[in-house]
Amino acid sequence: MKIHQIKFKNQNQTYSILIGNNIFKILPAKIKSICPKTKKIALIFDKNLPAKYKKSLSNNLKKYDLTILNLNPNEKMKSLKSVNYFLDKLFSKNFNRSDLVIGVGGGILGDLTGFVASIFKRGINFISLPTTLLSQVDAAIGGKTGVNSAYGKNLIGSFSQPKLVLSDTCFLKSLKKKEMVCGYAEILKHAVIKDKIFFNWLYKNTKYIFSQDSKKLIYAIKKSCKIKLLFVNKDTNEKNYRMILNFGHTFAHAIEVKNKYSKKITHGEAVLAGMILATKLSIIKKACDQKTLNDLLKIYKMNKLNYTFENYSSPKEIIKLIPYLKNDKKNIDEKINFILLNKIGKTSLPNKNKISIKKLKKLIKFFTRC
Repeated sequence: MKIHQIKFKNQNQTYSILIGNNIFKILPAKIKSICPKTKKIALIFDKNLPAKYKKSLSNNLKKYDLTILNLNPNEKMKSLKSVNYFLDKLFSKNFNRSDLVIGVGGGILGDLTGFVASIFKRGINFISLPTTLLSQVDAAIGGKTGVNSAYGKNLIGSFSQPKLVLSDTCFLKSLKKKEMVCGYAEILKHAVIKDKIFFNWLYKNTKYIFSQDSKKLIYAIKKSCKIKLLFVNKDTNEKNYRMILNFGHTFAHAIEVKNKYSKKITHGEAVLAGMILATKLSIIKKACDQKTLNDLLKIYKMNKLNYTFENYSSPKEIIKLIPYLKNDKKNIDEKINFILLNKIGKTSLPNKNKISIKKLKKLIKFFTRC
């Protein structure tokens, strides 16, 4: 059982991200080490997690006073109403700050439970066990927690780091291809914004990620986490540099909100569409060339991902996203703050490409030329 470790360090906190196959059994020993005063544990499960994992985790932690809770994860459940539900459970069981909340599930559950932990008595210990590829490479890394608002996605939240992230690839075996695509979107994005060598590796090895070749999957997760942490460590609270991680997400979040967080399109599928739209905008703004887009499209075509952006190939459909672009978190004025691509491995800096609604409508008309 090989365990890969990545350490997060900033001025205030240090914690480990552990990656491997069938490693979740080390959890009791890790809790004893990093949360020695813990007596009560709230174990919050994704309702869709196979029963065998729930049973095994519960048995491994039976020496603690366990409160077992379940969440049926969807974007509509990622709300303040759900936050209040979990807070009430913790208060009713008389949890203290020295106790522990463990979130076992995907990105929605991780964002929600991490936010609950960050505001319960101003902060209770939190450990994340991400069980989807998306959460293992993105949502569980970096300390961003939160819930949605009627005005947009993730607009209510906090920055709060966990005590530990334990990414076990055994959880991924139960995922459908659509869910693997969802996580792959963030892996590809990390390569596109920072690492051309990794991008070239993905060009050759993406098919093995989808077939869950253990060695290549763990490599991709580890590499992706390291890239994300490069940005997080420089800008923990997303004041500037970390915004680069939102490449493609301005359009993606608009797509999700417009579709009312429908199951028909996952977050990752929206990101895959958003990256193509952002790259087209980059070409029109002369930030990058057509070859950059063509290189990106090759990966999409090889792995049958073109479906993710086909609905947004006409200016008419893209313009319909504009009302939902206005509430993006990166916006600090009336203009929309885009992260543009310069070339594979490099983007523009945040706040360098702010575009008014009027100007954007004119630019969108040229998207079909790319």
